[in-house]
Amino acid sequence: MKVLVHLSWFFKQQKKQYLFGIAMLVFVSLLQLLPPKIIGIIVDDITLGELTAGGLTRWLVILGAAGIFMYVGRFYWRMMIFGSSVLLSRTMREKLFNHFTRMSPSFYQKRRVGDLMAHATNDINAVQQTAGMGVLTLVDSISTGGLVILTMAITINWKLTLIALIPLPFMIFMTGYYGRLLRNRFRVAQEVFSNLNDKTQESISGIKVIKTFGQQQEDIEDFTNLSTDVVDKNMRVAKIDALFDPTITGIFAISYILSFYFGTKFIIAGDMSIGDMVAFSTYLGLLVWPMLAFGFLFNIVERGNASYSRIMELLSIDPEIKDLPGAIDNRPEGDLYFDIEEFKFPDDERPALHNVHFTLQRGETMGIVGKTGSGKTAILKLLLREFEGYKGSIVYGGNPINQYKQQRLRESIGYVPQDHFLFSTTLAENIAFTNPKIATESIYEAARLAHIHDDILGFTEGYDTVVGERGVSLSGGQKQRVSIARALIMKPELLILDDSLSAVDAKTEEAILASLKQTRTGETTIITSHRLSAIQHAHKIIVLDEGTIVEAGTHEELIAIDGKYKEMYDLQQLEVLVEQGGEG
Repeated sequence: MKVLVHLSWFFKQQKKQYLFGIAMLVFVSLLQLLPPKIIGIIVDDITLGELTAGGLTRWLVILGAAGIFMYVGRFYWRMMIFGSSVLLSRTMREKLFNHFTRMSPSFYQKRRVGDLMAHATNDINAVQQTAGMGVLTLVDSISTGGLVILTMAITINWKLTLIALIPLPFMIFMTGYYGRLLRNRFRVAQEVFSNLNDKTQESISGIKVIKTFGQQQEDIEDFTNLSTDVVDKNMRVAKIDALFDPTITGIFAISYILSFYFGTKFIIAGDMSIGDMVAFSTYLGLLVWPMLAFGFLFNIVERGNASYSRIMELLSIDPEIKDLPGAIDNRPEGDLYFDIEEFKFPDDERPALHNVHFTLQRGETMGIVGKTGSGKTAILKLLLREFEGYKGSIVYGGNPINQYKQQRLRESIGYVPQDHFLFSTTLAENIAFTNPKIATESIYEAARLAHIHDDILGFTEGYDTVVGERGVSLSGGQKQRVSIARALIMKPELLILDDSLSAVDAKTEEAILASLKQTRTGETTIITSHRLSAIQHAHKIIVLDEGTIVEAGTHEELIAIDGKYKEMYDLQQLEVLVEQGGEG
């Protein structure tokens, strides 16, 4: 029953709804006691020849009224209890989603999307069942069962009642044992479902790659194996689940046998009437449901307990990046000082950066070049404060970046990543993502600066074109330019282009860079690129190799050094020459 204790915070919030629902449930339980007693009275009246038309009519009216009141009571307890459980699922889902949005990137490096989705769907549904059906079965088994037993003992025969209850302790022991088995097996079943969920999400996202390499059959086999594992683990749960009903009904069969055997003796001895025996057997029938509900309660609560613990494990993880007490609530602006002695990514022994020092004056453009894995993206992630734990400092606008609120820091930075993520909505809404209420003309202006405006006008639906999940209907170059427009609409103090022009042709790249240079006067820009043409105009360029700066200067200064930068430049010039057919 631990999960019900853990959910006490919610029960307190919904105290009125639950109390009213429970009151209606107890009210219905009381009304259920009338029919067996009335049936017993009518049977005795028939046996004694004392039943009259008026008397029968009176009892039937009472039964009809009880039925109507039970109908109304059942409606309201369902509305109150089940309605509140739906609210719990919404609350838990919002808690999880808010928690996900606050988590640092390292959290998502360690956990799979499919697993997180399983927590937000299957696990929350199991907790909802606990707050709905679980509360119902708990209250109903106690109220109905207790009232029926008391009525049997007080109004009919207490000795026969005790005899009928002899097998029940064994039932309580067995259902408790089944419940413990069920909790462990259900947790395993939820975990393998997470694996299946993750596989499905990954396969759908990577369907183009799967088809390109002709791996459809292999992927189907992997999915089938995981699906089979889910079925196997759920069958293990079902085998325990299937034991509850036969155990409870079998034990009640023993209660019926004992009741009829000793009840017959009591009738012969004159301690009970036939009507009392009919009423007693009817009450015993009413007791079947509370005992079955008791079994269901173990089933539901143990499932909810397993799922709630999985959810709370996630919620207990604190974000690695937090706002400091009294953090600055203003957007940073000004010069940027980057002074890092050493930085390692989590769980990585090799430093991603070491001895990286540079100053970027406000309004300047800096280019960062280097081979893959040289540390370009690591610099950007530290500027965005996605990671901490480095030796050194990063000062922006006169303050270390960790002294700003994360929201204000990121509002000041327009970041265009290598992996362009577009949402499954219209182009206009994708561009206006950071400010959905912005004027349409501002959306057009940002698109013009990114040189995607004409492309969009060429689509049948124009800016109302729905791009599909992750921008699947656009080319790589179009996705890059939409992402640039989305960053520009923020009017950022610092614009970061992380190799964001790789998929556009040289002419378009030149046009975009010229637009940025013309419109971003007095604002800072950082561009990382493998293509040197994207950073030749920069005020300063740094060349990275194995996480440290090996060369720095302007394009002309680096060419004159005749080092790594000059080597890359000559190689790219040769590639251009080859593409042009070898003509100088």
